[in-house]
Amino acid sequence: MKWNWQHKDWPQFSWDERTLMRAEARFAEGIGFVAGVSKHLDPDLYDATMIELMSREAADTSAIEGETLDRDSVQSSIRRHLGLGGDFRGSTPAEAGIAQMMVDLFGRVTEPLDDVTLHHWHRYITNGRIDLKDIGRYRTHDDPMQIVSGPVHDPRVHFDAPPSNRVALEMDAFWNWLSHSAPRGAHSLPPLTRAGIAHIWFQSIHPYEDGNGRIGRAISEKIIAQGFTSPVITGMVGTLMRHRKGYYAALERAHCNLEITEWLQWFAAKAIEAQNYTSAQVQFVLQKSRLMQRLRGQTNARQDKALMRLFAVGPEGFVGGLSAGNYMRITGAPPATATRDLASLVSFGALLRTGENKATRYSLNIDIQRPRQIEPSDLASI
Repeated sequence: MKWNWQHKDWPQFSWDERTLMRAEARFAEGIGFVAGVSKHLDPDLYDATMIELMSREAADTSAIEGETLDRDSVQSSIRRHLGLGGDFRGSTPAEAGIAQMMVDLFGRVTEPLDDVTLHHWHRYITNGRIDLKDIGRYRTHDDPMQIVSGPVHDPRVHFDAPPSNRVALEMDAFWNWLSHSAPRGAHSLPPLTRAGIAHIWFQSIHPYEDGNGRIGRAISEKIIAQGFTSPVITGMVGTLMRHRKGYYAALERAHCNLEITEWLQWFAAKAIEAQNYTSAQVQFVLQKSRLMQRLRGQTNARQDKALMRLFAVGPEGFVGGLSAGNYMRITGAPPATATRDLASLVSFGALLRTGENKATRYSLNIDIQRPRQIEPSDLASI
């Protein structure tokens, strides 16, 4: 079996532009909606929301690679890098490094990509590593660059990348294409299409000894953001994390061909799904702020603690809703007190109640559209 880079026409990708037109239009429309909602957030709340989204992206992009980071530590590190002060929470080298990459990514989103930027990102995400030969530069080892899974005695090869002695030449071609396909380039491409091509192209070259997935996803985020007038955080990485198996399967299929319509459709569907989640998060933050302002002075410390816990869960809320038992565990309140507290929160309009007796559940009285999963087959009707 040939890999895409082994075909004689590499890297001349082909795809059906018509199948992506609706997705590009829908995504652009969604960017406008999120930007409009964000204008209603006061500056401090806007900054807090962006930092929260950045910290989720940082933790999720590492989780896709099987590395678990503490999101609160990442967020604290992001705040320090932005000069906003943190809570002096300790961060591991990996947490501090991915936080620094995110700040650089979204702080300089309008600046063009180049190998200097990528080498900086590589240094950030390999912060503290002593097992790598090449840090902050393209790989130089003679061993095959393979993506494998399974036991050592019987590994499954998912992809073979070009040998190290070809990487510099391959990346030169990538940079040249990126310049020509930019919004003001000679052969500009729509944001989702350009980001999807860049992602599969970069992953096919696999230029670094490690960290290619995280850098490749950052490249996609930056390219999407460059396609619009104001910086955006798509939440793409979180969606790829939720569909990790499908993500790897889609990449593996795309690594075998230069015709990449299927890959671009999958990528576009997940970008729109991600955008829906981000939109829901921004709406949630706005309504949360309005609700807390309306409740100011009416709630006690226990109720505030429970509400903060509900807000921390996010737009999707507690699975199955908040029960009286949950409330007691969160606040330490005895049963009778919990019943009174929950009843008053319902009367204040803070919570909605459903069910009866042991099946009684509570949810935030916030009206937001719950995001849904988007599949490539949905692109024709969105």
